[in-house]
Amino acid sequence: MTDLSAFDQYDKLADMLIEQATKEQIAECARLLALNLAHHQSLHGEIPLDETLAILDVTAPNAAQAKLLTDGMVNLIGTLGNVCSGLGEVKHWACCHATDKMHSILCGR
Repeated sequence: MTDLSAFDQYDKLADMLIEQATKEQIAECARLLALNLAHHQSLHGEIPLDETLAILDVTAPNAAQAKLLTDGMVNLIGTLGNVCSGLGEVKHWACCHATDKMHSILCGR
């Protein structure tokens, strides 16, 4: 049986961050995660959504699935934590370095 204790801890931390975040901070986090996913897909190809969603239905994930779930939580926590704390003013940096179309999406203008 795979140890999910790290995932469980990260999941609880993510819930705490989400509870404290504003709607705007959660939206900013979602935008940044979507941008990261698009970057990954541009380098490595489309990620099959059906395979990703199937992991959520597994009652006892294998080691690879548990790692993917845990890594996903780490990404969420890191991104939301940075957005909420204002570290590096992620939104401002992303807006200043984006294309015109991406700038309007990230900055809402």
